[in-house]
Amino acid sequence: MRVPFLRLILIAILILQLSTHIKSISSTFSYPPSNTDTEYIKTSCNVTLYPRLCYRTLSFYASDIKADPKLLANTALNVSLISTKSTARLARKMSRLLGSGPRETAALKDCVEVVGDSVYELQRSMEEMNELKGYDFERLLSDIQTWVSAALTDDETCMDGVNEQVGNGYVKTIVRKHILRIAHLTSNALAIINSFASSVDANFH
Repeated sequence: MRVPFLRLILIAILILQLSTHIKSISSTFSYPPSNTDTEYIKTSCNVTLYPRLCYRTLSFYASDIKADPKLLANTALNVSLISTKSTARLARKMSRLLGSGPRETAALKDCVEVVGDSVYELQRSMEEMNELKGYDFERLLSDIQTWVSAALTDDETCMDGVNEQVGNGYVKTIVRKHILRIAHLTSNALAIINSFASSVDANFH
């Protein structure tokens, strides 16, 4: 039967994606965070549109972040990048295996392309975050905000294409779920970066 076979493929892909994500988290998690560390994460996440997701994903790193706003912003970016890379791989596999019609196949391929752009933009923002110091600080921070905003726009573009062109079913449900997650993670990262930028600007002036 076609449906059970597709379901098995999707389950296998999801297990692989989840396993990769768990490994990426466990490889950077050091030791249990203190209440002070986690409280800083919780308070910082209040500036985001999705504070629960923010806290859930960043509290793993609370013991490393402490109360460092730059490290918090960098970690939020890294979490978004890891998830976006994973979603790009998922969308690419589905576009090859499960596209059921010309419009759906085209929509998934477009999604793969724009999510790939999002990966690139988040990587660039990470690179510039690592260079964030000295006399060029404000320009680099502005560039980071621009890159992350572009990544968020790409996620939303993919979502629009999937909603409009891909029919209801397993493919749409799973792709939409993953795109929505990375859009929310990237939105949270941008909010944290904007908050960091505001605090830096206040200190400069």
